[in-house]
Amino acid sequence: MLNVQRFVFNFIEENCYLLWDETGEAVVIDCGAFSENEREEISRFITEHKLTLRHQLYTHGHFDHIFGAQHLADTFHVLPTLHRDEADTYRAATAQMQAFLHRSLPLTLPPIGCLLTDGEAVSFGTHTLRVIATPGHTPGGVCYYCAEEALLMSGDSLFLCSIGRCDLPGGNEASLISHLQNRILVLPAETTVLPGHGDATTIGHEQKNNPYLQTL
Repeated sequence: MLNVQRFVFNFIEENCYLLWDETGEAVVIDCGAFSENEREEISRFITEHKLTLRHQLYTHGHFDHIFGAQHLADTFHVLPTLHRDEADTYRAATAQMQAFLHRSLPLTLPPIGCLLTDGEAVSFGTHTLRVIATPGHTPGGVCYYCAEEALLMSGDSLFLCSIGRCDLPGGNEASLISHLQNRILVLPAETTVLPGHGDATTIGHEQKNNPYLQTL
């Protein structure tokens, strides 16, 4: 059985997910912990539940999703993992944050530990997450899919009745819509979707109700 704990972090209310199973091995997806209190919150949870962090995974490299990457690297000695086409976005996060917010905020990033490819499997405990490339919000955006648990972590690619914005550097709306229609909406309808912001949804709900993904 897979356990999921959601943390809502930073001033943009980004969803960070901690996943673990009965082995105690865990992964963190999109650690946007910005404040010291937020960083202590996720560290304390991992420690108090006696979890072993195997991976810190990122759906994409925008600043609000990676504020906590350095903290996890320092605390648990695990470097970030993301898609190979997202390395430039990750490394440019500080400049992108300044352009987006028109202010400078602390953002120190560790080196990338591993670069993934589409279809690659990331394992922890008795579970496996499959990388599904969904470029468009960013060039190397991905979703992580756990088939045995019917669970999809969609980052900022897919939201409840919406999709990620594509007007930031590297965005491509046509690409995002195409990848979501052809690679994500074909998953089982009962699949739970945990997005990078906002409430959870299901593939079935998005098939019927997402105005961006309807086909004629």
